[in-house]
Amino acid sequence: MAQLSEFASYLREWRGRRGWSQEDLARRSGLSRAGVSAIETGRLVPSAAAALALAAALECRVEDLFRLRKPETGAPTWAWEPRREPCRYWAAELGGAVRLYPAEPGPLGMVPHDGVVHDGTRQAGEPIAIDPERTLIMACCDPAVGLLAAELAREAGVRLLAFQRPSRAALTLLGQGLVHAAGIHLSRHDEPGGNAGVVREELGPGYTLLRVAHWEEGVALAPGLELATVGAAIRSDLRWIGRESGSGARQCLDELLAGRWIPNRIASDHRGVAEALRGGWADAGVCLRLVSEEAGLDFLGVRQEAYDLCFPTRWEDDPRLKALVQAVRSPSYRQALADLPGYDSSAAGALQRVS
Repeated sequence: MAQLSEFASYLREWRGRRGWSQEDLARRSGLSRAGVSAIETGRLVPSAAAALALAAALECRVEDLFRLRKPETGAPTWAWEPRREPCRYWAAELGGAVRLYPAEPGPLGMVPHDGVVHDGTRQAGEPIAIDPERTLIMACCDPAVGLLAAELAREAGVRLLAFQRPSRAALTLLGQGLVHAAGIHLSRHDEPGGNAGVVREELGPGYTLLRVAHWEEGVALAPGLELATVGAAIRSDLRWIGRESGSGARQCLDELLAGRWIPNRIASDHRGVAEALRGGWADAGVCLRLVSEEAGLDFLGVRQEAYDLCFPTRWEDDPRLKALVQAVRSPSYRQALADLPGYDSSAAGALQRVS
């Protein structure tokens, strides 16, 4: 029988997402309010019947509400060293070990941190935002990743932390075991081998690709240029904003310019390209249609690309990755993607093994 110290309850989070009081949950599940309170605060391990009743009331699985804690495997270690202290951090469990991630700006905005390191001393926040075992770490460049984060939080109680990284850098972190999933778009949607060939070349076999979308990448133009074709843009004397090496946008840009020009300025992500154009630092750059239209820029489509999330096949039974697959396949998420300019979610949720 599980001891209290081994038992983790997520009942409060699930009740909170429904907007219910403890009295509401007690009435719907047939338990007492005192019993609900004791289970939420970890003072009581529920019986099988109580756990099933609570799961039925909340319309979720028992394992979503209750889990056994994994044995401690030593003090948490940094996924990568912080640049300075004091440093806010997030905590997540990967492969049986807890890692600390220096907080950094990203596509999800200001995410509550789990603690602060100051003068080498780690101080946990009160309360910690979420259990490390319910945190999913992703490296990607998808400007719409916030939609996925919202879906995971709402439907599975999983916190998604997305670090802004180009495709090949994301794969490197995945190969080092520092993220659960890497977002990549390094091939056209109809290219033989697709992203699987890139993963096989970079990391080898043993990975699974989860299709998220086909999206449109192309050339965004600064206001007032009035160029009608990609060819006209390439032939014109324009100032191009570059992208960092290893990104899908840089690959597309290199193919377009074919070594004719070397951009002097580099943007770190798709929105950085749009900011450079709107700020007058450049005339043209490669980014997604979504970002270009958000910024009110003219856009010349170049190609449709396959955007996939890659994760180790050996982790496919991890509840967070199961939740990720379910979230990408959910009708609400697929519809939200389909509503975005340049996103096609008709194949979202397809799995491909890299062997």
